[in-house]
Parts: sequence; C-alpha cells; structure tokens
Amino acid sequence: MMIKYNETTEFQKDLKRLTKKFRSLPEDFETVKKAVIELYHVKNIDNLSTFEIPGYTNKETSFWKIKKFACRALKGRGVKSGICVIYKLNDKEQKVTFIEMYYKSEQENENYKRIKTNL
Repeated sequence: MMIKYNETTEFQKDLKRLTKKFRSLPEDFETVKKAVIELYHVKNIDNLSTFEIPGYTNKETSFWKIKKFACRALKGRGVKSGICVIYKLNDKEQKVTFIEMYYKSEQENENYKRIKTNL
C-alpha cells in the first residue's frame, strides 16, 4: 500500500521559508514521511511522533500533527527540534495532504483556519 503525498500552497511557502533557516529541512522532511507517516498509517507502528487533532475527523479524513521532527540543522536537539507538521489523511484514498509546517519558537500552535479551509 502506497501513500500519495500532496502539499497545499501555504505549506510550500512554509517549507521554503523554514528551509532558508534550516538547510537540511527538505531531506529531513522526506525522512519524516517514511519514519513517521508510513510507519504509523501503513505499518501500524506507533513511535509516539504523530497525534490526531481532535474535533476535525469525519468518516473519510482525519487531521494529524507531527510533534517529533528530527532536523539535522538543529544539532543536539534530536526529535525535540520544535518543528511541527500538520497534515490531513484521507484513509479511503490513502492520500496525505500537508497543510502547515511551523517552528515552535515562532508560532505556539497550529493555524486552525488552515485546517478548516482544508476540511
């Protein structure tokens, strides 16, 4: 079973902006897709990295937050880098849409307006 990945334009802007600050981010993001999303949603192995965002789930889609994101540009921090990723999972189509990426020192929580526009 393969998961298809998609990104919103806002997410692409977030990734581009944060990559200027953290150069290893694009490579680290590819690793997270395999080590967190595919591990949890395909192989059913919970490594306590991703958490469901309550209140937005329906029959086909659910919203998730990756809290443990290892970024090599943030040396010595490991998975507690402070980078968070919000994504929507469509179980039926096995499709993940990335909605938001942010750095905790710049933004406290996810942008609920973005989540609502992607319902």
